[in-house]
Amino acid sequence: MTTEAERLAEFVTRSSFEDLSPAALEQLKIRVLDSLGCAIGALDGEPVRLVRAHVEEFAGPPRCTLIGGGAAAPDRATLYNSALVRYLDFNDSYIAPGETCHPSDNLGAVLAATEYAGGDGRDLLAALAVAYQVQCRLCDVAPVRARGFDHTTQGSYAVAAGVSKALGLDAQRTANAIAISGTAFNALRVTRTGPLSHWKGLAYPNTAASCTHATFLAARGITGPTLVFEGNKGFMESIAGHFSIDWSREDLERVRQTSVKKYNAEFHSQSTLEAVLELREEYGIRAQDVLRIEIETFDVAYHIIGGGEEGDKTVVRTKEEADHSLPYMTAVALLDGQVLPEQYAPERIGSSDVQALLRKVSVRPVEEFSRQFPARMPCRVRMVLSDGRVLSREKADYEGFFTRPMSWESVVAKFDRLSAPYADAALRRQITAAVEHLEGITVADLTRLLAQVRQQV
Repeated sequence: MTTEAERLAEFVTRSSFEDLSPAALEQLKIRVLDSLGCAIGALDGEPVRLVRAHVEEFAGPPRCTLIGGGAAAPDRATLYNSALVRYLDFNDSYIAPGETCHPSDNLGAVLAATEYAGGDGRDLLAALAVAYQVQCRLCDVAPVRARGFDHTTQGSYAVAAGVSKALGLDAQRTANAIAISGTAFNALRVTRTGPLSHWKGLAYPNTAASCTHATFLAARGITGPTLVFEGNKGFMESIAGHFSIDWSREDLERVRQTSVKKYNAEFHSQSTLEAVLELREEYGIRAQDVLRIEIETFDVAYHIIGGGEEGDKTVVRTKEEADHSLPYMTAVALLDGQVLPEQYAPERIGSSDVQALLRKVSVRPVEEFSRQFPARMPCRVRMVLSDGRVLSREKADYEGFFTRPMSWESVVAKFDRLSAPYADAALRRQITAAVEHLEGITVADLTRLLAQVRQQV
């Protein structure tokens, strides 16, 4: 009798680029370009610079490209490039009833593994689609947030699956990679509760690097506990509870149910921020005229970013706390007319205007909205002004949510906005064209361009 890990490994090895529908291929390319924009835009982030120094000291053989120049061993390149993708908290998201994850967190690992293996764009896209499918489906059936574990826990299986696919491992070695990774990397949710630290943005890069390392061990023949899912003291018994996925019936279409962020803000805030900015533009609202802002949202948003079970969101001192505070993000959107990386500069976070306004924002969960989530992202924003006006806007989703997908052109504009400080227009056009035609180039063609970032400005 085959184990769950072995059945998952069979899905990984049989999946191919040809399994991607045209719609899934289009969405996957959008996610790649979006992620690269996030990565390039993060090059000056404080923890990113610290990770870069760490990687440079312990780089190992220069096998895989670092975005922005340089090279390192596959696991170190994964750590750095994944930190770039994740740091801004502007990359994509997937929502299940009990879990939210960021499947593009897998790009750094898959990119390094495909480059190491000498693969082409088709290999990269197939491996990335596998990682998306595995992580999203495990979030569907095996959420762990309520049990005190982080979504990087399911990600360990996704990284192992995607890297195994990129390296072309057989089913046995893939099963061992999945088993080692799933056994070793079960992370705590405290990463995202209470006072937030750099680790909020580095938890998945660490998982990605560690699982890439584990997969290379499996590639050499190291074995792991293939009863990792259903075995005694395994993932089901110890953490997730019983679940079932028939991997023989899975496809590579889950990417179509992921969402791209319109604003540089925690995912569950996106529809609220769209409502706030629409009201600001339509009515010319000035912050000094606001008496209070009342936000009604779904329970997950309330608990994660609204002051619910994961902590007070009116104490905002750092970028990590700011991009997970709905009061802060609402206040800065109303003041600045945008929520982009510059809204998280230390001097902006500490400024008196935004600190005063965020304390006028209240957030409460509404049962009706909670029932609609995750099929929709419902919210209601009500602004009470000093002249007696009460302005209100209700949203069901936002531009970028999977029910209202962001177009290729809009993602190109986002990519340009984020990467412009680090790449000139010609290089940006080359990277955009490379991703648009990724199935027709080698991964080395893409990484050569990514190595030139920053050198062009």
